[in-house]
Amino acid sequence: MENLVEKVARDLVDSKYAIALTGAGISTESGIPDFRGPSGVWTKNPEAERRAYRSYERFLEDPVGWWKERLSSPNLLGDVEKVMPNAGHYALAELERLGILKSVITQNVDGLHEKAGTKKLLEYHGSILKLRCVTCTSRFRKDEFEVEKLMQEDRLPPLCPRCGGIVKTDGVAFGEPIPGDVAQHSLEEASRCDLMLICGTSAVVYPFANLPRAAKYRKTESGRTPVDRNLETKIIEVNAEPTPLTEEGISDYLIRGKTGEILPEIVAEVKKLREKH
Repeated sequence: MENLVEKVARDLVDSKYAIALTGAGISTESGIPDFRGPSGVWTKNPEAERRAYRSYERFLEDPVGWWKERLSSPNLLGDVEKVMPNAGHYALAELERLGILKSVITQNVDGLHEKAGTKKLLEYHGSILKLRCVTCTSRFRKDEFEVEKLMQEDRLPPLCPRCGGIVKTDGVAFGEPIPGDVAQHSLEEASRCDLMLICGTSAVVYPFANLPRAAKYRKTESGRTPVDRNLETKIIEVNAEPTPLTEEGISDYLIRGKTGEILPEIVAEVKKLREKH
């Protein structure tokens, strides 16, 4: 383990454009339940999963009814907005402050990277802290709309002050396209990076799981790959278990364990290396 921590620290220090991808594994360490694990939200409540699969269709059919249901139903994950980042989130924010990480792309909608101080953040599946216009993709803080008051006054759904489009929560529902601005920017970051640090994701949810593959060979939208194999991006996993990326040889190596324990060790090692130069 110690040698691998030193190795990833060295690779990070030597990189020119490193980015990180994160998934549910980094959030469960803050106490946020997952969905499909042994004690997952949907494992315990299959009906909630069925409703989730219909959510976006329901929004398109009846945005007023969708908002009313949203405001009157408890959050299956509990009061996520009160959950705090853990050491893994803060470690990634520190790597950004050190000038090593150029961006973080996350599957998580919990807003914990933002709370931890990460600035260059792409929330691939949206954020519970925001609302989004489905027409122009403008995003707003939740407190910019008094949705409870709009419901009382029978003025749902909220409308975008910029284009007049319907506003929904920012989280991307099943069947809902990844917002074009985030999808494009994420692919650009993956194609540009020379090191990708993958933290706490099983890499099985698509299209997010395509990003490591795009990064590995710096694929562009046209599918072109560089002739020079030395241009391949280094892919490093910090995960509790091997993933398809490990098994398919997409990742160069895996450090097994908790992100909240390993990432701070990597940061400490990076600082040691920096002090030597």
